[in-house]
Amino acid sequence: MMRTLSWTDIVRMGLVQMCLGAVVVLMTSTLNRLMVVELALPAVLPGLLVALHYGIQITRPNWGFRSDTKGNRTIFIIGGMVVLAAGGFLAALGVLVMETAFAAGMALSVLAYAMIGVGVGASGTSLLALLATATAPQRRAAAATITWLMMIFGIAVTAGAVGAFLDPYSPALLLRIVGIVTLSAVILTALAVRGIEQRVDASPRPEDMPFRHGIAEIWAERSARNFTIFIFLSMTAYFMQELILEPYAGLVFGFTPGQSTSLSGAQNGGVFLGMVLVGIAATGLRIGSLRAWVIAGCLGSAGMLSVITLLGTIGPGAPLVVAVTGLGFFNGMFAVAAIGSMMALAGQGRSSREGTRMGLWGAAQAIAAGFGGLAGAAAADILRSVFDSDASAFGAVFLAEAVLFVLAALMALQVMERRVQPSADLVPGE
Repeated sequence: MMRTLSWTDIVRMGLVQMCLGAVVVLMTSTLNRLMVVELALPAVLPGLLVALHYGIQITRPNWGFRSDTKGNRTIFIIGGMVVLAAGGFLAALGVLVMETAFAAGMALSVLAYAMIGVGVGASGTSLLALLATATAPQRRAAAATITWLMMIFGIAVTAGAVGAFLDPYSPALLLRIVGIVTLSAVILTALAVRGIEQRVDASPRPEDMPFRHGIAEIWAERSARNFTIFIFLSMTAYFMQELILEPYAGLVFGFTPGQSTSLSGAQNGGVFLGMVLVGIAATGLRIGSLRAWVIAGCLGSAGMLSVITLLGTIGPGAPLVVAVTGLGFFNGMFAVAAIGSMMALAGQGRSSREGTRMGLWGAAQAIAAGFGGLAGAAAADILRSVFDSDASAFGAVFLAEAVLFVLAALMALQVMERRVQPSADLVPGE
């Protein structure tokens, strides 16, 4: 009988998720802000770059299928992190080159963001595949929650720390900070996963099956297919504000680069608190079903987006940080319940396909993130040329995102089952 992951192993794997979040947040927050505000480039430009990195992650199902049928997952986890870290450093370098040679800087940025997409897809999907196959069934949702919380923690701490150290801003300081973060991510990942796969004997057995046939089997499963559609809709809503929130803070509220980066840290800190609250309420107090928490999180997110829109009419001095933290809090409520359902569903249906299912859902999330981020940035650019004020333009996008969250809540009523209780999925097994 295969040995399963211990709680210590699960936390070690969570460190890899933390590293993934730490590197990616530099791209979606700090570098995005520098391109839009300091370089005065249209928001759609970083939107296209981020969309490129998400678009490449459409290969996630293939990474997951490979994890199910062949190869060594550990090498993909570490190798993917190396590619991700290199891409993150090149992305920062590309922004600096744009100041004096836009075409060269843009070419470097395209290469960098493509590497980021490959790295996240290879490392992240292989990690989740190892979690899904080597974690005892009764521990899967708890393991997913732990690792996701650690990723959010990494995002929040990195964004907050970078924001604090980046003022006063200089190109040399940016490269030094990004270099420290990316190199640390590679070293910590290698140490964290060392020996785990061999100890639990979770290496996949070779299986001679084409990828097309394998993914068709999973798509034929009704629960997997419906959940994929739900993830796409909800994650489109989740990511629409990602590329415009910091420019909104800079243009409408007068935030500095360091302050706006710290704003991202505050948002992800709220996500962390929301996840912790649901975890305590679900496992300790056994309050509510997974579906109820998803719906509450979606509706709460819609409400906070409306508040953020209204604060734009006040401008500098408005409690934007408080509202953004609240948005993160409700985002966290929604996300942790969705993760619980995802890990529960990963082991259902055809056996030995956990990696393929996680890859499919990861691809849906990545496509939604790229589409949502790009749509939000493009809409902000267009509306800024239509409306008289930046506050009105950004506010219209936030309200559209709120509507999508309401639609996601309605879909959760149809897709998620009432009888699945968090206590059944999130309580750690013995």
